[in-house]
Amino acid sequence: MTSRTFGRLRAGGAPLVIIGSFLIAGTAHAYSAFAPDSPYMFGDWGGERTALEDAGVAFSFDYVGEAATILDGGYRDSHVTKYADQFAVGANVDLDKLAGIPDAEFQITMVNRNGHTANDRLSDPDATVGGSNVQEVQGRGPVTRLTQFWYRQRFFDDALAIKLGRIPFGDDFATIDSNFQNLAFGGAQPGNWGNNIYNWPISQWAAVIRTNVASDWYAQLGAFNINDSNLENDNGFDLRTSGAEGTLFPVELGYTPTLNGMEGAYKLGFYTQNVENRAYGDGPATETSDTNTGLYYVVQQQVTTRGGNPDRGLTLFSMGNANHGDTAGIDRYVSIGATYEGPFDARPQDDAGIGLAYLHVNDDVKDYVDYYNATPAGLSSPLPRQGHEYDAEIYYSFNLTHYLALRPNLQYVVNPSAVDSVDNAWVAGTTIQASF
Repeated sequence: MTSRTFGRLRAGGAPLVIIGSFLIAGTAHAYSAFAPDSPYMFGDWGGERTALEDAGVAFSFDYVGEAATILDGGYRDSHVTKYADQFAVGANVDLDKLAGIPDAEFQITMVNRNGHTANDRLSDPDATVGGSNVQEVQGRGPVTRLTQFWYRQRFFDDALAIKLGRIPFGDDFATIDSNFQNLAFGGAQPGNWGNNIYNWPISQWAAVIRTNVASDWYAQLGAFNINDSNLENDNGFDLRTSGAEGTLFPVELGYTPTLNGMEGAYKLGFYTQNVENRAYGDGPATETSDTNTGLYYVVQQQVTTRGGNPDRGLTLFSMGNANHGDTAGIDRYVSIGATYEGPFDARPQDDAGIGLAYLHVNDDVKDYVDYYNATPAGLSSPLPRQGHEYDAEIYYSFNLTHYLALRPNLQYVVNPSAVDSVDNAWVAGTTIQASF
């Protein structure tokens, strides 16, 4: 749980690598390029990077690449390998240092994604609702987007914070530390299964108000503009509000204790929105409903240390999400798992993890499929009935230097795309993570 040199914020299939610049700001060292103890591959720019951080501007240049090979099973039963990646370039500005504005910061991040996913061969292409993705970094098109563009002001010794701008849902809500490659184990799971909840790298105009009611308790409320045009590849830098359809309102209560030196996070959230969505059932796809609500939880707790070192040890986690049956494609999701930091004395910076996730397709989707398959169009080209999907993953992360990690993994998918006629699949994956 404890953040070390490598840290990673997941936004539901949307990783932002935060290696180095945000964790070691203010250091007096001038690291050379490719130095193994440097947090950046290209070093400290002869000390200029540290000087900029001391002045209030911390840059990040990060890369994540994910490969996946279908070893057996899947819809097409083909042994393909697919690769997807992401470049993220950002700057965090401490406005107190730079401009004398106390307790204020500004963040800007641009993200470029490319590549393809093995799910194109793994899942049934005719499925009404999608399942998980064996490469969480893939998605939202091969395009460059403005992912973060926000201002945050803190008040009353950090008792209150207000954040305004272009914000992904997973920046603040349902977050979890994760190094898994399968989408079902990343952060902001409501954005993967709920309607109109946009995860990284999609941002929208939003406001988040957070109050720290105690040192280890907080409550926060958000308002996120819902606009499907944000999903279009041509609108990666479009800041207009025209075409807005409504607003998403998430609320989260969090408890972040440190128990015997071991960190934990316990989060309970609810969200609602005022937008009409497709209503599933035994009728045509034109039916809609304005009932769009959901609940979620996140639990993550370190339970052991290694030699009294809180940076090493076992952490357990679980996440869950329930969505309203009228409009949800996936109405129930739950995951459990464990990670271990520093499993070997010879490699104290490495980590390993294992996880299992369950996705359930709304029964109303099955009713719709049965209705459609009885129509002339369905009789000639029927849709597959969907039920549930299981995803499992085990990984080991070789943190080769402070700026480079190689993370092989093995995944097993039961009923890919929640279609039981699709063969269960074994998938071998590898994640490359670097900070420049």
